[in-house]
Amino acid sequence: MIEEEEFGLFLAALHYSAGKHSWQRRKDAAHTPYINHPIQVAGLLWSAGGIRDISILIAAILHDTVEDTDASPEEIRNQFGGQVLGFVLEVTDDKSLPKEERKRLQIIHAPQLSPAAKCIKLADKICNLRDIYQSPPADWPLERIQKYFRWSEEVVEGLRGANPTLEACYDTELARAKDKYFA
Repeated sequence: MIEEEEFGLFLAALHYSAGKHSWQRRKDAAHTPYINHPIQVAGLLWSAGGIRDISILIAAILHDTVEDTDASPEEIRNQFGGQVLGFVLEVTDDKSLPKEERKRLQIIHAPQLSPAAKCIKLADKICNLRDIYQSPPADWPLERIQKYFRWSEEVVEGLRGANPTLEACYDTELARAKDKYFA
């Protein structure tokens, strides 16, 4: 059971992440607010993954802040602790690298992540996959969509063993995506 203090910290993470992502929109056709994504990732960890560790749930809420906003690792450590920061950094891409290199490194690093980071990354891939097949970015041609699905399979292969329920959820979403875009 989550304690009152833990829930307060979770709400603080929501507030922090919402502030950092306030100007960002997703690439879907509706340009939904970006904050919906980390909330979906944490929600999936809770509902499908059975994750009750507050540090993992907070890291899910913050998983894109260092990568995609001006949030610093020091801010995350000071406000949410070293364990949360560790999980966030494990799933953070180095934006100084070219996109294709970042994608290649995700495949290579996936098997080396901690079990907690694997769960966050897996929930992130499920949410991204679902978003792309349900409402793809308007400027993405079919080939790019299909390429994303194939790449996500390679990343998820390295995450397997961390949470069988999330893995089954990914497999279901991937089958739906393939039915729609590879038919």
